Amino acid sequence: MAVSGQRRRPVVALYERIADAVHEGTYPPGSTLPSEPKLAAELGVSRPALREALLLLQEDGVLTVRRGVGRTVNDRPPRRGFEQVQPLEELIGGGAPLRVRALLRTVEEPTDFTTQHLLTPARAELRFWESVLSGEGTAAALSHEWAAADDLLDRVHPDFARALREADADGRPAVSMLSVLVGASRETALSAHSGITATLLGRRRGDQLGRPADTPAVLVTQVVRVGEVPVLAAKHTLPTGAPALPVLHSH
Repeated sequence: MAVSGQRRRPVVALYERIADAVHEGTYPPGSTLPSEPKLAAELGVSRPALREALLLLQEDGVLTVRRGVGRTVNDRPPRRGFEQVQPLEELIGGGAPLRVRALLRTVEEPTDFTTQHLLTPARAELRFWESVLSGEGTAAALSHEWAAADDLLDRVHPDFARALREADADGRPAVSMLSVLVGASRETALSAHSGITATLLGRRRGDQLGRPADTPAVLVTQVVRVGEVPVLAAKHTLPTGAPALPVLHSH
């Protein structure tokens, strides 16, 4: 769900109310929503806020606008949760989230990848987490995650900055950096973009995942933003045989 910095939390909450109503059958697939004035009155919200929420639902494939008909619920609306940014261990873990094992938690200088995706100054210091995600005793993914520089996070998402410091300081069970971000963003709207490419594990990643170096894999790159500001960038490597990664297609 792409939400700009100007789209405030009430719009996100309204989005979720309507999405819940769709998935609970109040507005079943193929049905036409009430007109904007009627729906705004039913929900007790302003029409501008409603219009923004409806636009987001349309962008995410829940609704379609048909000329002369109005807004209709798609025949196959995405499952609840695909509209939200989710940690990888929950997304591919299904009903049982994968276990996260921390390999490395450190601070490092920017790489080409983080300079490009986090717009990082050359002398910045970035938190870097390397983790293996596993389920039923089998390694399912290798995650590399970087957070934006602390001074930037303190300005644009202080709750995330605070949660990262706490996660680094205490001895809690390992979680992904994205999980920390989602947990710290109950009052902050996030947007994300991912790319998917085919690759081979190579020797180092193969050793970490217990697979041969020539094992085919999927590489998912991900950037999460608050408004227009990137706050997290990641690379997730999923070898052949890993749990399925749901991908939503819409038009």
